[in-house]
Amino acid sequence: MIRDNQRLINRLTLVIDGFAIAASYLFAYFLKFESGLLLYEEGLSTRTYMTALYFLIPGYLILYYQMDLYNTRRASGRKRELLNVIKANTVGALIFMMTLYLINQPDFSRQMIFIFWGVCICLETAVRNAMRALMMFWWKKGFNLKYVLLVGYSGSAESYIKKVILNPQWGYVIRGILDDNIERGTEYKGIKVLGTIDNLPLILPENKLDEIAITLPLGQYGRLKEIVALCEKSGVHTKFIPDYAGVIPDRPYTEDIQGLPVINIRRVPLNITVNSLIKRLVDITGSVAGIIISSPIMIVSAILIKLTSDGPIIFAQERVGLHNKPFQMYKFRTMIEQTETEEAEGWTVRDDPRVTKVGRFLRKTSLDELPQLFNILFGQMSLVGPRPERPQFVEKFKEEIPRYMIKHQVRPGLTGWAQINGLRGDTSIEERINYDLYYIENWTLEFDIKILFLTVFRGFINKNAY
Repeated sequence: MIRDNQRLINRLTLVIDGFAIAASYLFAYFLKFESGLLLYEEGLSTRTYMTALYFLIPGYLILYYQMDLYNTRRASGRKRELLNVIKANTVGALIFMMTLYLINQPDFSRQMIFIFWGVCICLETAVRNAMRALMMFWWKKGFNLKYVLLVGYSGSAESYIKKVILNPQWGYVIRGILDDNIERGTEYKGIKVLGTIDNLPLILPENKLDEIAITLPLGQYGRLKEIVALCEKSGVHTKFIPDYAGVIPDRPYTEDIQGLPVINIRRVPLNITVNSLIKRLVDITGSVAGIIISSPIMIVSAILIKLTSDGPIIFAQERVGLHNKPFQMYKFRTMIEQTETEEAEGWTVRDDPRVTKVGRFLRKTSLDELPQLFNILFGQMSLVGPRPERPQFVEKFKEEIPRYMIKHQVRPGLTGWAQINGLRGDTSIEERINYDLYYIENWTLEFDIKILFLTVFRGFINKNAY
């Protein structure tokens, strides 16, 4: 069996990257100064421009390393790799220009640096796609494959098998599964149970495995220490895939407390002070700007509501917010005036007779939500976050839907990841929670900006807004 040569391939990629960086830089120089396509004034010498390569090549390779572009993991996706290439080249270009500023070199062509940035991203992406295609060719020929044995039949074992089958470019071959509770010969997606876990000492000496993945079900974790000791004694690389689906999130947050490893059940980036301050600053700025820009629309809406139906212009309703604290959420009144008992009977459904004509338009265009900009300014809500719910429904859903209450670890939002994906009105609460949890665990400022941008196209007018 041919062993894994991934490290050698990564070193080869490193050398190719060095040539790609140099080629991108030389092409940018040619395009700017030699092609005649771009205007330029006489400035620095060619030698000065070429001297920069002595610093650029090692500097960029270090950035590529820092951006995880030379890891030995086979299961790194194209999208993630492309993003890392873009990040590395962007940081490199910014550092390059900052250095030129610090050494007081105004004559070095910034346009050439921009061209170099674009060409390098394209060339590096092409290099990695070519390397991936070459690896696929080798794996199809049987070279550089990695043979894996799964120890334990569980949900995590099934998930691992599915992912390996769906991603042949990883080059993994699963030999089989060992398990004490599943009958020998049982198959899952073509992968057979070969025997019990006690057969492991007989299989390991054959030296035909590159890796062992421990995929024990929760009930067998008592054997984990014994199995790890056996695998490490044989020298076979071992990894542990916990069977925690539905208990621990996909990206758990780990910390070290004086040598004691701790896994936090829920990763909430907005619990970090810096992140929460940044988000709050954006909320204050955005809400003030939103109030100023939308004030003509709010004035017209208020006049129409007052002229067409009896009752107050603003409708205040109790909702549950950050840390389960109740607050009064503001909306333009879109229904006929109701008693508290009538209002508590349920939420709005399609063609609800309680909705006024003006109210129907305001709901359809989401203009009824504009007064919530004041909730955001007062700190009760955020521009982006899970939508707040009424107390009676919170009490109901927290008993019926697992992980429902996690949404209250962040401020509720005027718009959210669930809303721009069509989950508004009388839609599945379970689906909404899944989207909300994804947002909570993966928050970044860029994610908020993306949601706000998509709200303009998807969020205001929606078939489920009624």
